[in-house]
Formats: sequence, structure tokens, C-alpha cells
Amino acid sequence: MKKELYPWQETCLKHWFANNGRGIVQAVTGSGKTLLALTAAQQLEQKLKKPLQVKIVVPTSSLMWQWNRALREFLRPCDGYHKNIGLRGDGCKSSPDHKYMIYVINSARYELARQILTELKQGNFVLLIADECHHYSSGQNQLIFEFLPYIKENEAQFFSLGLTATLPSGQAGKDLCALLGKKVYTYGMSEASASHTVSKYDVFHIELAFRNDERNTYDELTEQLHLIYAKLLQRHPILEDLGHKERFEQLRQLCGSSDPQTAQMAAAWLGLTFKRKNLVCLASARMLCVGSLVRRLADQWTPGERILIFGERIRQADDLYLQLSAQYPGRVGRYHSQMGPQANKNTLERFRSGDLRILIACKSIDEGIDVPDASIGIILSGTSTQRQRVQRLGRIIRRQEGKNRALLYYLHIEGTTEESFFLPEHGETRSFDLKFCSEDQSFFHPAYEAASETYIRKLWRRGADKKQLREARHCLQAGSVRSDWLLDLSDAEKRIREAASVHNRNYWICMKNLKEP
Repeated sequence: MKKELYPWQETCLKHWFANNGRGIVQAVTGSGKTLLALTAAQQLEQKLKKPLQVKIVVPTSSLMWQWNRALREFLRPCDGYHKNIGLRGDGCKSSPDHKYMIYVINSARYELARQILTELKQGNFVLLIADECHHYSSGQNQLIFEFLPYIKENEAQFFSLGLTATLPSGQAGKDLCALLGKKVYTYGMSEASASHTVSKYDVFHIELAFRNDERNTYDELTEQLHLIYAKLLQRHPILEDLGHKERFEQLRQLCGSSDPQTAQMAAAWLGLTFKRKNLVCLASARMLCVGSLVRRLADQWTPGERILIFGERIRQADDLYLQLSAQYPGRVGRYHSQMGPQANKNTLERFRSGDLRILIACKSIDEGIDVPDASIGIILSGTSTQRQRVQRLGRIIRRQEGKNRALLYYLHIEGTTEESFFLPEHGETRSFDLKFCSEDQSFFHPAYEAASETYIRKLWRRGADKKQLREARHCLQAGSVRSDWLLDLSDAEKRIREAASVHNRNYWICMKNLKEP
């Protein structure tokens, strides 16, 4: 584990200590929240000059094991460090007297509050680290904080640190601040990108089109939705003044209306909405696009480069797994709730070791799972949840030795309710708009296509034969889904010198020539 702090972490710790060792830190996924928390515990104990008991709460067993690994690496220079770590969850039942205790929330609900209160009354100092703390605003999970009203006499002995990439707004956020302390620091994507805390990354928005029959079905569903909504609006004009989420919730509640017609119309509207969303999510162009995209990316795979594909439907993930496995036998894995815990665990380990280079996952992997680093992410079908977007981006932007630039591809269907942009802001990153043509499975970017055709004409005028032109077009196809053509000339020349094969060398020659005037 890297132990040197980034400047943002040092500043953040100053804010946390200034708030008497209590508060919430909101920092982008992959920026180093775990190291921040372990360093906070270490520095707090040094300031206190007395032993400190550290309680770490996580939402899932996977994160428990991730924290266990991180702790072992962090404490490794100490003699007998492993004896200081206890685990509660996933079948582990360590006694709570270990210096560092890691709890899965399901195990912490009914015992952690009592244990913390006992230790405080015994005169011990306690630090509670709440990882992914946005999970702990619900009624059941708040049970871990039941000790708070009873520690007034021992309040100076208690410290807390909440960690999250997405602190909830509204009442949920206020509840967490009341329990853990106010938000003491925010470290967003723009800051992380500008200061190189996370890897540089490019976002490619790829526009897809429905087949004719899919478009007709979508338009029919949309027309039916408009007709039903107009009738509901006559009965409940308040719907017009509500935001999207509030309107959806109101219509869901109307399904239980005492008025049978209202209830029937609301249920029909929700059913049609789901059917239309499913049509968009499972559009045939998505599978064609991902297959073609992966082929182009794999054409210039670098050592250690791995692809993480995010889907929304298990059926879709299974179909894509079969499709890609046929192209890359033994190099593709899948992760979703129907695979079973052990199968999913084995898949992640194979992905981490490099045995698998492509991992297809459903939204169960968005957070709370210890996913190995990847440098390429593909959003097979979109999500309207900002938390999922942040988590998915965080999976590919962690800094890693040898990683030059992370790539994120977001697929969306034109002319639908699906959002066409993955993030509202990108900081200093670059964004590209591509179109995918299902007929010839090609990707189109106006500036890139113009530069490519100009280069091909130059080669032809210089007397290049058919074999050379074919190789050039092959290389240019691979480059159409990357940003290598924008590399500085010196970087491109370096890649040419370091090329591992003739084809790889030809690729970088093409990229260099696209950059040259």
C-alpha cells in the first residue's frame, strides 16, 4: 500500500483534526480514502499518546476483506501486526478486544453500539470509521450509533470518520452529519483529475440507433404513455409541478388509490415505463457495438490492460459473455447475483491475476465489492443514478503503475429518454462523441475520419501497395475508438521505438502521422 499522502489527504486530515476528530469526508472513488482513514487513526493515537481502539464498519463482506488486506499492508512493519486485527462477519467471529475491529454492517447492528459504550466507560479511546457511510442513514443501520446519547461524560474519548464518494442530500445527509460529524472535506473528480490523484481519463459517448422494429415499438409505447399521463394530469394537476423522481414516486403511490380508474391508469403507466426502459436497455445495437468495440480495443491491448463491462440486466450479461468467450476463450469472466458467492469470488481473483482480461458485471458490482483495477470501462446500458456513475468511473481511474490513460465508453440510444452524457462535468478530462453504425459495425468521429482519409490518400499517392493500405486501414480502425491520435509527437515516437510487434509499430506510425500536419 502507498503510504505517502497526497496533498489533498494532508489538508483533509488537518480539517478533520480541527473538528476534534469527527466528520465526514466525501472523496471520489479511487483517490485514497482507505489510506486517509488508516493514517488518521495512526496520527490520532500519536496525538493522544494513549492506546486507541479502531472500529471499522463496512457494508459488505467483500469490503471487510479489502480493509483486512489494507490494514495488513499498512501495519506490516509492526511485530505481530496480524494479531491486532479482528473480523466480525462472513463467518468470522473475532473477539471484540482486538485493537482494529472490522465489522460488516449486518454483524455490527446489534453489538457494535454496546461494545463502544463499554470501552468508553472503561476509559478507552475509540475511533469509529464508517466506510461507504451513505449506507448507514437507514433506520436499521443507525442502530450502530445507539451509544451516542449515553457518552456525554466520555465524549472526549470518542472520534468518528465517515467515508463516502456520494454523500446523500436532504434528510439522509443531515442524519449522517448528526451521527458522524459535519462534512469536513470534499474532494471531487475535477480536483482529483487536475492534481493527478487519479489516472487521466477519456470519456467516449457512443450513439447507437434502434432497428426499425425497435424504433416503432418505442414510439408506440411513448404515445401510450403520453395519453395515459394526460388523463392522470387532469385528475392530479400537482404532477406537473413535480420533479422526475418525485413524479415517479407519486404515480407509484397512485397505484394504491381508492379510485379504481386512477389506480389502473397509474399501474398501466408504470408498466409501460418499465417496458420502454427494458426495450432501450436490451436494444440489439448494444451487443453489436460492444463486440466491435472490444475487437478494436484488443487489437492494441497493452500488458496488464483489462476491460470492465457494466450491464443492467443479467440476461444481457450472460449473452455478452457467450459472445465474447467465443472470440477470447478463457479470457472472459462474468459477475452477477445468480452466479453464486464462490463463483463470483473466483472470477474476481482471476481478473485480478490477469488470467481474465474482460469482466462483465451487473450493477451488483457498483459498490461494496473489491474489484481489481481496470483501465477500460464500458457502460453497456446507462443508469440515471449519479452514485452508480461515480462508482463505475472510480473502477477505472485508480492510479496504477504503467497506466497511461483510462478509457470509459458510454453507450446510449439516440432519440430516447436515455441520457446522452455519462457525467455532467469532466474536469480536465477529454470527451469524444462517436456514432456506431450497426450495418458495417463501424465507429464514426468526424475529425478522426477526415484525418484518416487524408492519411490514406497520402499513402496512395506515395505508391503504397494494397497490402500496405490494408494494414493502414486496420490500424486506423483500431485507433478510431482510442485517443492515441492526439498524443504528442514525442510520445508517439517513443511508442514506435518500444513497439512489441510489427503490427503494434505500424499502429503507432499511423497515429503519429495523423498528428503531424
